[in-house]
Amino acid sequence: MKKYIAVIALIALSAGLKAQQKGTKMSAADSLLNAMNANEKPQPVEIFKSTRLVLSQTTKMVKKNNFNFEIIHRFGDMAGTNGGPQTAFGIDRVNDVFFGFEYGISDNLNIDLGRSTIGQLIQLELKYALVHQTSDNSSPFALTVLGESGVRPYASFPTFSSRVSYLLQAIIARQFCPEFSLQLSPTFVRDNTPFPILAGNEKQFFALQAAARIKLTNHTGFIIDYAHPFSTFRNNTPTFQNPLGIGYEVETGGHVFTVNITNANSISEMNMLSNSQDRFSKGQYRIGFTISRMFDFNPKEKK
Repeated sequence: MKKYIAVIALIALSAGLKAQQKGTKMSAADSLLNAMNANEKPQPVEIFKSTRLVLSQTTKMVKKNNFNFEIIHRFGDMAGTNGGPQTAFGIDRVNDVFFGFEYGISDNLNIDLGRSTIGQLIQLELKYALVHQTSDNSSPFALTVLGESGVRPYASFPTFSSRVSYLLQAIIARQFCPEFSLQLSPTFVRDNTPFPILAGNEKQFFALQAAARIKLTNHTGFIIDYAHPFSTFRNNTPTFQNPLGIGYEVETGGHVFTVNITNANSISEMNMLSNSQDRFSKGQYRIGFTISRMFDFNPKEKK
């Protein structure tokens, strides 16, 4: 409040002056405004609107005591032998459904719990923001790290440890301008039992995900999302394909809604990076959507 009173007073004073001092290009009010702006702390840049895109997670965090509920859905093939009008272009079929619960322990630390239809995978995740991109560009990018552990409790495995998969990821993102954001996510995946169970398949491999968002309006954007596993087995097996998705994102208050098309059958990164075998050329692409709803459990200040 004192800041605004001082600004108003100096503006009124400068308006009454008939001339500025010789050799000076700005008034006393302008000097004070610049000094106060220089003392303000740089603010974090909102690079993405939601914590998930089509395939990738983002550097966006759930704030302290906030709770984010996500529903992600993938329908069946739109075309090819399993699609077409007889399945309403895939709408009659469900490939995967993911329910996610994200909670902000702090502004920089989230804990997430999710469950996928494929493999009945239950996963627990910790996500930590190491660096935020700032409005003054003193930090030119954001860096977030996450670790996931998933278990397939209902499939047939000899031991509990053989049911478990792990994922480690670093998400590096930058908003180059208000209209364009880009991120890269180097990833390590470990399946204690190779997934899928095929001769020669590796238990662990590295992958790289890349995603971009192009702003269309203040509340909408276009997304492209891609992933490439660096796996000798997958790269030398013709049936495996790199996942690719495009999406249209809409922000409406506390909701973020994304509709997308992708050849990825699975939603969880552990499933998706380990086992993507669908081709666009065979009509094995599908409509999907993500609904994200944020709830704020911070105490409300009384006015």
